Amino acid sequence: MPSDWDYAFEMPDHPRAPRVARRVVRLVLEEHGEGELVDQAELLASELIANSHRYAKGPANVRVKRIGARLRVSVWDGNPDLPSFGTAAVSGPGDEAGRGLGLVRLCAESYGGFAYGSGALGSGGGKVMWFELGDEGACRGLG
Repeated sequence: MPSDWDYAFEMPDHPRAPRVARRVVRLVLEEHGEGELVDQAELLASELIANSHRYAKGPANVRVKRIGARLRVSVWDGNPDLPSFGTAAVSGPGDEAGRGLGLVRLCAESYGGFAYGSGALGSGGGKVMWFELGDEGACRGLG
């Protein structure tokens, strides 16, 4: 079983943040010999950070953490409004938006989010969105 580890990094409010986040997640996983999870973790982290960039002002924080047999990736931002995973669907190939949370719902073993109000955790509030992948990390429902 892999040993536990934990990395956190801040992403600026910048259009290239999702791309940079993908690269950092890939690097962390490759350095820990987690190659089988790279593609999915990179994709899903990119979707969460892209949502953060689109709907929140300011930076976002990304955390990549191995806990036993599970990999957890979480993204914090300053917008306390939680999106709904329950109605998220994967858009059509020509659509330019709308597939992110649907992909998380289909590909993650578990996922969720929580909001916290002003002053919680020493900040002005916001939310954390997260997903977990197991050792196999297979997407369900994608061809």
